[in-house]
Amino acid sequence: MPSILRSRAVRAMAGRLSWGLGDQAVSSLTNFVVGLYVARSLGATAFGVFSIAWVTYGVILNVSRGLATDPLMVRFSGVARRRWREALGRAAGTALGVGLATGVLSVLFGLLVGGAVGGAFVALGVVLPALLLQDAWRFGFFAAGAGQKAFLNDAIWGVALFPAMVLAARHGTVVGFLLAWGASAGVAALYGWVQTSVVPNLGAVRHWVRDHRELGVRYLVENVSNSGASQLRAYGLGAIAGLAAVGTVRGAEQLLGPFLALLMGLSLVTVAEGARVLQRSPHRLRHFCLILGGAQAAAALLWGLALLLLVPDSAGRFVLGSLWDTSSKLILPVTLAVVGASFTTGAAAGLRALGVARRSLRSQLIASAMYVTFGLTGAAMGGALGSAWGVAAATLAGSGVWWVQLHFALRDYFAAPITPVESSVESSVGHEEMRTR
Repeated sequence: MPSILRSRAVRAMAGRLSWGLGDQAVSSLTNFVVGLYVARSLGATAFGVFSIAWVTYGVILNVSRGLATDPLMVRFSGVARRRWREALGRAAGTALGVGLATGVLSVLFGLLVGGAVGGAFVALGVVLPALLLQDAWRFGFFAAGAGQKAFLNDAIWGVALFPAMVLAARHGTVVGFLLAWGASAGVAALYGWVQTSVVPNLGAVRHWVRDHRELGVRYLVENVSNSGASQLRAYGLGAIAGLAAVGTVRGAEQLLGPFLALLMGLSLVTVAEGARVLQRSPHRLRHFCLILGGAQAAAALLWGLALLLLVPDSAGRFVLGSLWDTSSKLILPVTLAVVGASFTTGAAAGLRALGVARRSLRSQLIASAMYVTFGLTGAAMGGALGSAWGVAAATLAGSGVWWVQLHFALRDYFAAPITPVESSVESSVGHEEMRTR
C-alpha cells in the first residue's frame, strides 16, 4: 500500500510539473516572439532600448511577486477553496496595486527623460497593471494545483499577441511593440477574472502586506536583488559599451530562450512540490533539489552546445537578423551562466519550501552582488563579451552559495526539536517561518 500511494504521489507531481512546463512554454514563447520580432525589425540599438524597458519590467514583476504571489504560493498552496479565493483576491489586488503605482512612476520618468528611452518607459507604465495582474492569476492557479487553467490563460495571451504584433509592426517602433505586448496581456488578465470569478481586492493591499510581511518583505528584497542585478548590469553595460552592446547580450540570451522558459516554468511549481515532499518525506528534500537542479543544468549545457556546434550562420541570421553576427560570439558564456542558474533553482526551491527566507535572502544578495560586480567589471574590460564571461563566473559561483545555505538549512531543520504544537502548525504547506534561523 505505501508503494501504491507513493507512485500516485509521484504521478500527481509529474502532472503538476508538466502543466507548469507547458504553461511556461506558452508564456515564454510569446515573450520570445516579441524579442525576436523587435530584434529583426529594429536592429541592435533599438533592441537595446527595448531590453532596458524589459529588464525594468522584470524588477517590477519581482516586486509584485515578492509582496503578492510568493506569500500566496507558500501559504495557500493546496488549501480549501474558500481560503484560496479570499487569498487570491487579496494577492491579485496587491499585484494590481503595484502595477498602478509603478506604472505612474514609469510614465513620469519616461516623460522626464524623453527620447527613445523615455517613450519606452511611458509605454511600459501604461501596460504594467495588466502585465502584473495576469501574472498573479497564473500563480494563483498553480497554488490551487490547477496548472491547466494557467496554461489556458497564457494561451489566450499568445493568441491575442499575434494580431497585436502585426499592428505594431506597421509602426515599427519600440513603443508600438511594448503596447502590443501589454495589450495582449490585458486580454489574458480579463480572462483570468472570468476563470476565477475573483475580483482583485485593492482595499486589502495593506492588510495582505502586513499579514505576510515576515515572508513578503524578505522575498521582495530577494526577488528585487535578483532582477535588480540584471537591471543594473544592463544599465551599466549600456553606459560603458553603448545600447548596441545591451542588444547584443539580450540577443544571445534570446537564443537560450527555450531553456530560460524551462527554468521559469519549473519555478512556478517547484516550491509547492518541495513543500509537499517536506510534508511526506523530509529526508527526500535534498534529493529532490539535486535532481531538479542537476537535470536542468545538464539539459542547459546540451542546448548551449547544440547552438554552438550545430547551428549554421545562415539559420542564426534567419532567427536574429544582423544581431547573430555579434550575439553568436556570446553563446558559450551565456550557456554557462544558464547552467549555473539552472543548478541554483534546485537549492532555491528547497530553501523556500523550508520557509527559511533569511537564508534564501542571504544567498540572493551575495549572488546578486557578484553578478553586478563581475558583469560590469567584464564590460569595462571587454564590452559585451567581457560582461557575458563575468556573469557566467558570477552565476556559477553564486550557485555554490545557494547550495551551502541549503545544506545548513537542512541541518538546522533536522536538528531542531519538534513539539506537538509545532508539528500541527508545520503541517501547512511551506512550513512558513517555523524553521527560520
